[in-house]
Amino acid sequence: MQQGTSGKVWLVGAGPGDPELLTLKAARAIAAADLILVDDLVNRAVLAHAKPAVRVIPVGKRGGLESTAQAAINDQMIEAARAGQVVVRLKGGDPFLFGRGGEEQRELRAAGIEVEVIPGITSGFAAPMVAGISLTHRDASPGVVFVTGHEKDPTSHRIDWAALARSHLTLVIYMGITNASRIEKQLIEAGLDPATPIAAIQSATLPAQKIARGTLDTLKRTLDESAIASPAILVIGKVAKLESR
Repeated sequence: MQQGTSGKVWLVGAGPGDPELLTLKAARAIAAADLILVDDLVNRAVLAHAKPAVRVIPVGKRGGLESTAQAAINDQMIEAARAGQVVVRLKGGDPFLFGRGGEEQRELRAAGIEVEVIPGITSGFAAPMVAGISLTHRDASPGVVFVTGHEKDPTSHRIDWAALARSHLTLVIYMGITNASRIEKQLIEAGLDPATPIAAIQSATLPAQKIARGTLDTLKRTLDESAIASPAILVIGKVAKLESR
């Protein structure tokens, strides 16, 4: 990770929140960085690995809140790397799972910038685990689907809720709190049993972690009564109830 005549960008996953879940490779990249562009959901404790002279720029990227435009982030990374700096683009969870890492990698490579990805533990794995939920428990689910509850274009209808309802797979939904009513309605209309267990996990792996359980037909009510808010992961499927027995 030594800086040479030209810079480099690391797209780094910071994990679900607990700073001890940062990977060793991510910690080394942070330590080598001259510039760190950090997302809103990243636990700032991981910056303890950075050198004193590092420049840290918050760039937002949290649903429903004001954030830095993606084009501006791309431009900052490219400019710094061309100036010979080591840049870390620090993202919550994993860079390539609902993290726009693929978009950034494409732009960086198109600009001739060396880029490397460091995976992180995504909240879609971590949140169910801390709630005691095995996403692929062999008594309840043959697999798992990760899906966004907040599409880039809500009118595109790219998510086939009927197919998901028929799949008998565990559904793990990112960014689904705001659209919980719509998700509940669409899945039931698509044929998923209204009594299907659900779980919602907020701020997974952090001291503020909160877990709520219910059924699909009470999804929105469960979130409201438990005061579950973003950032949170929704788990829909039989596995959501197994741990509670």
